[in-house]
Amino acid sequence: MHEVLQPDEWVKPVGYSNGIAAQGRQVYIGGQIGWNGQGEFESDDFADQVGQALSNVVRVLEEAGGRPEHIVRMTWYITDKREYLASLKGVGDAYRNIIGRHYPAMAMVQVAALIEDRARVEIEATAVIPV
Repeated sequence: MHEVLQPDEWVKPVGYSNGIAAQGRQVYIGGQIGWNGQGEFESDDFADQVGQALSNVVRVLEEAGGRPEHIVRMTWYITDKREYLASLKGVGDAYRNIIGRHYPAMAMVQVAALIEDRARVEIEATAVIPV
């Protein structure tokens, strides 16, 4: 199982955890972007690409026998902070539909560009599957 690390005197974060402690099989998932398994973009919409990238993370995790609740860390790379903020409802809906109400330790970084020109987001993750 995982233990959320939240200092009592800190304000509780919304949508992420400050830290997670876990034991088990470690799985490292490389950066996933908003294209399908055939390497094709089905949408240029930010929230749609987030949903596809999260689905890709979960699909890779399934190969190791894991589930979304085993994710302990995510790093999101986005190309436009304003586009992200304007898409929060769609991003939140996609997150809850794919990951559920599990909030690992997370960081988000705005970058100048991603390698794939149409990519608006790239998400990498670490999971720990209980043994």
